[in-house]
Amino acid sequence: MKYNFDKVVKRVQSEKWGVKKEIFGTEDVIPMWVADMDFESPKPVTDAIIKRAEHGLFGYTFKSSSYYESIINWFNKRHNWEINKDWINYSPGVVPALSFITLSFSQPGDKIIVQSPVYRRFLEVIMEDGRQILDNELKLKNGKYVIDFDDFEKKASNSKAKLFFLCNPHNPVGRVWTREDLIRLGRICIKNNVIIVADEIHSDLIYKGYKHIVFASISEEFAQNSITLNAPSKTFNLAGLQTSVIIIPNKKYYEIYQSELSSLKLTRGNVFGLVALEAAYNFGEDWLEQLLEYLEENVKYLMSFFEEKISKIKVIKPEGTYLVWLDCRQLGLNDLELRKFMIEKAKVGLLDGYKFGQGGEGFQRINIGCPRIILKESLERIEKAVNENDI
Repeated sequence: MKYNFDKVVKRVQSEKWGVKKEIFGTEDVIPMWVADMDFESPKPVTDAIIKRAEHGLFGYTFKSSSYYESIINWFNKRHNWEINKDWINYSPGVVPALSFITLSFSQPGDKIIVQSPVYRRFLEVIMEDGRQILDNELKLKNGKYVIDFDDFEKKASNSKAKLFFLCNPHNPVGRVWTREDLIRLGRICIKNNVIIVADEIHSDLIYKGYKHIVFASISEEFAQNSITLNAPSKTFNLAGLQTSVIIIPNKKYYEIYQSELSSLKLTRGNVFGLVALEAAYNFGEDWLEQLLEYLEENVKYLMSFFEEKISKIKVIKPEGTYLVWLDCRQLGLNDLELRKFMIEKAKVGLLDGYKFGQGGEGFQRINIGCPRIILKESLERIEKAVNENDI
């Protein structure tokens, strides 16, 4: 069927739209910050949820064989990765999984490698769980972020380094790391006994000309030294159903993770989340292909708009995700001034770059997973604010 991504849907109980006052201090902003989309999920997903709701009984549930098959088939078809049922585990979300893994595979005072500017929950989990950040800051060269491998090797050789949180595709800079990048990272980590925790939640959202490589699919050696985190939540806009897929080929690592999950009594899962995942992976591919075409056009629209009308703000072209990194440093504002400018002058609620750690200062992240009319109004507000304030 043909989906209408131009349709504007009034959100209900939405963190993105419903807590603007708490986040930005005003209701008078267009929220373009948190990473969920303003699109209805695929019809097969809503149909499956409705059918399950009509059953009328919502007692304790379990993960059926068809649930596992849907995951196995999806990763095989979309990512050419053959996984076994025995590798598949669960989490109510990727961020909770990061915390479970941190607690299970490291001790207080140990260090975890990240590549800033990076998804801010990485940094929060590490600090809140009593570990320390080892930052292998990405370098912006000719409008594209690259990895400083010399620095990465130095960080990985630290005796306290136990884990590496790999973000691929990278949030917020939009890189889809190449096979060569991943192989180099993987070899350094194996050499230094650092486990790779690969957050690949945006792996289905890849633009033309790029290809996502599942880190664990590269080799058996890499699979045995990694834990892969994924979910249908970003792909199909199902974040509120809190159902993520944790794939652990290493039997010892699997048992360690399972022990942590069992101790927290979090093994069963959400009945509607399980149903939605299965329906999305089995019947959502057509919707996804249409979504990718729409997002591609949103990227083109945004890049042309900034280039033609707000040239002081540079767009870091995304290779994946529906999140775009904006370089606002030419506006000449410090981080707090930039935040205030976007909220009070432009009346647009973006996510502040400094919250993503080192290298994020002077940047803003915008979510383009919305109808183009909303994107258009947001960009026009920024343009007007820049012009009126002669920045």
